Amino acid sequence: MTDALAYFSAKLALETDASDVYDAQRAGETFVLVDVRGEEAWKQGRISGAIHMPYRQIAERARRELDPAVPVVVYCWSPGCNAGTKGALEFAKLGFRVREMIGGYEYWIREGQPIENDEGRLPRAFDPLVMVVRQPVAG
Repeated sequence: MTDALAYFSAKLALETDASDVYDAQRAGETFVLVDVRGEEAWKQGRISGAIHMPYRQIAERARRELDPAVPVVVYCWSPGCNAGTKGALEFAKLGFRVREMIGGYEYWIREGQPIENDEGRLPRAFDPLVMVVRQPVAG
């Protein structure tokens, strides 16, 4: 039981998910959301409120551009992408408090959270495979 308690406590301290990040944004919590994907991915679409810092640039840019006292949440494409883990590792090496958003951009979109690109906000869609989607009641 001690191993499980330590493991899951550490996991929750270092990971978060799309729903919790969205709730934290809406509650006005202080953190920096960092998209660690490449330039083309960023231009295609990103989470509203995120900043762009590809994981390969974190070591060079993070201390210059971000306040190390402010927690960081990183994300990449999806559960099949490990760029978020690579980005989190780079922030941790620099002494930042960092968590990885599991599910990445894919699950943010699937949960219908706000996204945008260079032209502005993009349409929201809600995927019933990852969340409860309530249909409006006719009346």
